Amino acid sequence: MNNQQVKIGQTIPLKIKRLGINGEGIGYYKRTIVFVPNALPQEQVSIKVTKVSPKFIEGELTKISKPSPDRITPPCPVYEKCGGCQLQHLNYQAQLVYKKDLLKQALTKFKPANYQNYELRKTIGMKDPWNYRNKAQFQLRENNGTVEAGLYQPDSHTLVPIDNCLVQDTTVTNVMNTLVELLNNYHLPIYDERKNSGIFRTLMVRIGVQTGEVQVVFITQSQKFPQKQKIINDIQAKLPEVVSIMQNVQNKKTSLIMGDQTIHLWGKESIRERISELSFDLSPRAFFQLNPEQTEKLYDEARKALDLKPDESVVDAYCGVGTIGLSLAHQAKGVRGMDTIPAAIDDARKNAAELGASNTRYEVGTAEELLPKWLGEGFRPDGIIVDPPRTGLDSKLLQAILQYPPKKMVYVSCNVSTLARDLVQLVKAFHVEYLQSVDMFPQTARCEVVVKLVKK
Repeated sequence: MNNQQVKIGQTIPLKIKRLGINGEGIGYYKRTIVFVPNALPQEQVSIKVTKVSPKFIEGELTKISKPSPDRITPPCPVYEKCGGCQLQHLNYQAQLVYKKDLLKQALTKFKPANYQNYELRKTIGMKDPWNYRNKAQFQLRENNGTVEAGLYQPDSHTLVPIDNCLVQDTTVTNVMNTLVELLNNYHLPIYDERKNSGIFRTLMVRIGVQTGEVQVVFITQSQKFPQKQKIINDIQAKLPEVVSIMQNVQNKKTSLIMGDQTIHLWGKESIRERISELSFDLSPRAFFQLNPEQTEKLYDEARKALDLKPDESVVDAYCGVGTIGLSLAHQAKGVRGMDTIPAAIDDARKNAAELGASNTRYEVGTAEELLPKWLGEGFRPDGIIVDPPRTGLDSKLLQAILQYPPKKMVYVSCNVSTLARDLVQLVKAFHVEYLQSVDMFPQTARCEVVVKLVKK
């Protein structure tokens, strides 16, 4: 196939066949795959070519001659610029179908044994798929003397100022806007990457949706915090829902938002959140699911899939603050959890103690160190539950699981590609019973999946 006939800037007609992993439309031009953001399946479109490479073409949508019946007008004014959401132009029922299809595409690509016969269940969605995010991390910049907060455009350092994000909890939005106002009132020095000057880099606001408690974290370039007391007094006066004010120092050149040092400025050091009958303490760096309403459904599905009996014990790898494992503790003989962040393990132990879950044990370390160690001590778990980051399972952990496969395993995935890749290995020891998609991030191309695995 020779792409040389197609030039950047050229307009070409296209029929869109399906949606890709980032929510982009996919079509074929003279047998070459073409990616078009904001285009939908079944649409006839015209596109302007923006990139030509030997294997694919990228283009921007210029005209839709035949729109999809599922196309809707995105309600958000900065939707196309911001890049935080990818699917606001697709109606919600169609988004749920797409998320199941994404999983199918990933399985077809990696082809774990017998994948054609896996049971793929319908995606579990939300009644109201808006204003669900419990945490915002907005970058700061100064623009003509005014402080603005928002998100970077995809693959760039161009900030899109946002004062009303439609997928963000409304209290979080109000707190964020008030903080930006305070930074402006006091003319506080905003960090400038190019000049490497200024102090304030990022604002983080997180709410315990069930408790209404809000935590504010100022992420700064150094430990300095001019006008600190005045700001704290103003937050107390204007934002009674804020119960915790923290500062985090991030002075490294990295895409990581938070650094290692967190300073307690006022109020509590963590906020509380409830899921079902469980309460959790969340410190600033503790990972917690961004959509508590759907998290409850996700954990329900994980519990159902694991189907623990009272005399069975389970390992919670990647346990974080203990969320999944603690929701299983009351129906298990024992739960052991591990995480590499010491603060998360402290939180998990505290959370376990408050629940009176004395049948739990939490340790700092990687699963690939701890699992063999525990097995060596004679601990034989009946089940294992894994909820890895987007990169999927660590290869050493995968080997440890294949070497000592428990009777059953539940894989909670936030990335269908790494899930499909890991299943290629896991099906050597396990049968795949079913895969259940759960929509944790409506309006985006991300999807969570719960997989029930049973030892062969």
